[in-house]
Amino acid sequence: MTRPTRPHRFKRLDAFEVSGGEAKVQGEESIDVPTLAVLELLAQDSPPDRFHELLQRGQRQRLSPDRLADLQRATHLALDVQASVSQRRRRETFMTGLVDTVHDMAGPSSPDTLLKVVTSRARRLLGFDMAYVSLRDADDNAYIHSSDGDTTALNAGLVVRKQRGLSELVRTSGAPFWTTDYLNDDRIPHWDDVDEVVRAESLSAIMAVPILRGSDPIGVLYGANRVVRHFTPDEISVMRSLADFASVALEKAELLDRTRREIAELEALGAQSRTTVTRLQRLADAQSRLSSLVLDGSDLQQLASAAAQALDGGLVVSDAYGRILTSAGETAGVPDPVTDRVVLETHAVGGPVALAADLWATPVGAGGENLGIVLLRTPVELDADTQRFFRFVGQAVAMLLVIQRSTAVAAGPVRDEFFDELLAVPLRAPHRLVARAQRLQVHLEEAYVVVAIRPEGSDHGKAVVWASSYSHRHQGLKTVRDGRIVLLLPGSDASAAARAVHNELSPSLALSVTVGAAGPATGLASVARVHNEAQRCLDTLAILGEAGTAASMADLGFLGLLLSDDRDVDGFVASAIGPLLDHDTERGADLVGTVEAYFASGHSPTRAAETLYIHANTVARRLDRITELLGPGWQKGQRAVEMQLALRLVRARDVLRQQRETTALGNRPDTQSEG
Repeated sequence: MTRPTRPHRFKRLDAFEVSGGEAKVQGEESIDVPTLAVLELLAQDSPPDRFHELLQRGQRQRLSPDRLADLQRATHLALDVQASVSQRRRRETFMTGLVDTVHDMAGPSSPDTLLKVVTSRARRLLGFDMAYVSLRDADDNAYIHSSDGDTTALNAGLVVRKQRGLSELVRTSGAPFWTTDYLNDDRIPHWDDVDEVVRAESLSAIMAVPILRGSDPIGVLYGANRVVRHFTPDEISVMRSLADFASVALEKAELLDRTRREIAELEALGAQSRTTVTRLQRLADAQSRLSSLVLDGSDLQQLASAAAQALDGGLVVSDAYGRILTSAGETAGVPDPVTDRVVLETHAVGGPVALAADLWATPVGAGGENLGIVLLRTPVELDADTQRFFRFVGQAVAMLLVIQRSTAVAAGPVRDEFFDELLAVPLRAPHRLVARAQRLQVHLEEAYVVVAIRPEGSDHGKAVVWASSYSHRHQGLKTVRDGRIVLLLPGSDASAAARAVHNELSPSLALSVTVGAAGPATGLASVARVHNEAQRCLDTLAILGEAGTAASMADLGFLGLLLSDDRDVDGFVASAIGPLLDHDTERGADLVGTVEAYFASGHSPTRAAETLYIHANTVARRLDRITELLGPGWQKGQRAVEMQLALRLVRARDVLRQQRETTALGNRPDTQSEG
């Protein structure tokens, strides 16, 4: 059974028809025409004013109340549909913007970059004139971190104190807050600095949304317009989503930064570990090298040089009395001499001790005996491993000194016997002595000096032990004759050798020591002669009342000339008045004659001028020149005596030379025939 269909009702509308979305008056009315016109406007997504225009035209055509009501309802429904579609489109736009924001934040970026993305996206997505983010600082104040759309430089970096501004309202409530007119809103705790920025930027409507981490607000996301604006729930919801994204992005960025820092720390720790291993390996190799140097019989200088190179600093080795035995590397700034207090303090610590910011010391000892210390100058602070190596350096030096002393004691009798044979007069079997010298590595073909020592006390045994070690360290020889210690040492400066022996031995014995020296000489045959001169020098010091001092034959002046076997007259004259003789020879002057007249006149320049038949001012100028050549003090004391003796020797030598020349001339055949 079929249901009967209801016939359609059409009424003619004389004044209305639809054409191109516009209604026109034409004949009878039809109920479907206005509705179609509304649908056509809706299909064309026409603006709302076109719908209102259609309704107004229908009212002007005097439609029946039913049709006019239908037209009004159709128009309202169309506007509702259009609003719904517009809202849906906005939401789609918001969702697309949020997805793009998440995409922009997905990559590894810094917090600064991520917050700039959030502010820029909020401004473009919600149509703000300005968007910015504030964060909390260490004092719990808010400061503007990132800003987009600002026209002045007042906003960036602005610090807002607690209990001021929108940030305080959002922080305490944990919920969004917005206002259509910021400056005139009494709900907000205003602050002059913030109000000044709002005025400068001409802001009116502002929305503030908290950036939460858990339930704790860590910042605020702001959106602002320069006109009055009422914010919709959708806009507030989008801002909350952006704030949540900012929170997650900040947490991710902080986690990424923390991970990067941890990775960097691990890499640094790994590099430091590798550096430590390399340094330990280098120190271990250096320690093995030092041990090899000690066992191979190297000298103290070689050991100090190797240690200084390993420690990359300047090294100084001193004995128990502070005297420097050797040094290596850059030692500027190392104490010289080393004080007894430093030596005692270092041994009291028993290991490396920092004397200053760049100066370290370690003890040198064996079996409780204080052998000295090692000083290290380095610009870097020593770590524990380097301190342990530095302590080993002190132990290596101690081992070397003990080995040298033991070697000297063991080889002492053989070398002493050889030295005694060299002092015999006449020499027995010189060729055999030459062979023994080669076996003992004594190079008598080179210059050497002889040093005679007499301790002024009863501690003679300790002085002999010291002399054995000293001669061994300097590749020399030692013997004891008639209660005196005799050393044969390589070198050409007898005075320097005497002072060095005196300066080292006297503090060791804590007694005065008299030291006489002679030389230099070369060859086996000269040893006995130089030894006799050193003995005479030692005796002369005692006769002169100079016990406890050190001198050589050259230091004794004319006494040395008289006591010396070779009587080096030329050397004595040169040391006394050599500069004057050279000056007179080069300039044709008579400084020697002026000095003679000056001494002969009793040190009177006036009487000397009369003797020389020259003006007194000339004598004064010559005396000034003599002082420049010889130095001050030549007119007094022993120097004056030596100069007068040298002048007499020169005059005597000139007279003897003239006599020899006259005698030779008289013996010529032609001269004799003429006679």
